Amino acid sequence: MPFLQLTLSIGSADPAPFEDALLAAGAASITLEDAADDPVLEPPPGSTPLWPRVRIKALFDSAADADALRTLFSSATFEHIADRAWEREWLKDFHPMRFGRRLWICPGGQRPQLDETADAQCLIELDPGLAFGTGTHPTTALCLEWLDTTPLHGKSIVDYGCGSGVLAIAALKLGAASALAIDIDPQALIATRENAARNQVAQRLTVALPEAAGRRPTEILLANILAEPLMELASSFAERITPGGSIVLSGILRSQAPAVASRYAAWFDMGPAIFRDDWALLYGVRRS
Repeated sequence: MPFLQLTLSIGSADPAPFEDALLAAGAASITLEDAADDPVLEPPPGSTPLWPRVRIKALFDSAADADALRTLFSSATFEHIADRAWEREWLKDFHPMRFGRRLWICPGGQRPQLDETADAQCLIELDPGLAFGTGTHPTTALCLEWLDTTPLHGKSIVDYGCGSGVLAIAALKLGAASALAIDIDPQALIATRENAARNQVAQRLTVALPEAAGRRPTEILLANILAEPLMELASSFAERITPGGSIVLSGILRSQAPAVASRYAAWFDMGPAIFRDDWALLYGVRRS
């Protein structure tokens, strides 16, 4: 059915009173958004901070009294929203994306137009979902491009902080023999299993919470998480990787890269950082 959408910018004010007022006025749903592209990076454990400037969007039945709502929320803007196939509407801004020469991430039902003379292409079908990681963020893109340029045939892979499982799935599609996907979020493990089955690599993939992952040696470990846990996990990661194996670290801000690289230099010969926007990827080779 069609809706009346109310949009209200509240700056740094507490959104709770506005949410209460909107619900009391009959809002069917309320969404909080970043009003000024101010990402919140590395919040303290257990906290759920909002952005410095917040925008609220509320949906009302199209028959709602718009004049009464304008009286209650004088600074709001209003828009009539036509009925749509909402379960697919949110995918309209996603399209096939290429990483490196061969690797493509494709939303369901979409395929890129491929050059017949190009190298064999590797297509992964993946819709944005509850778990993080579809290739749109620079850190994920950096990891995917690293995988595309690296010989993976027959290698064992660990994807630590797997999110949607996109890195593990990409590695398997590019020739890795096996992958272990680890995440602290059970929802991520569910998403990873489903995405692996969708891409016909489930038989070579294991998923696990960190405490159940064991210590099986691996030749390549990718961790696209955040700088603080990467620093804390350095020695644990080093124990997992066989001599001559590779460590790939992302989720790191440009300013954090030197400190993270220095921490891993105790076990790895670190290469130069690779940057995209404000983000960095670090890689290194495990010394004997």
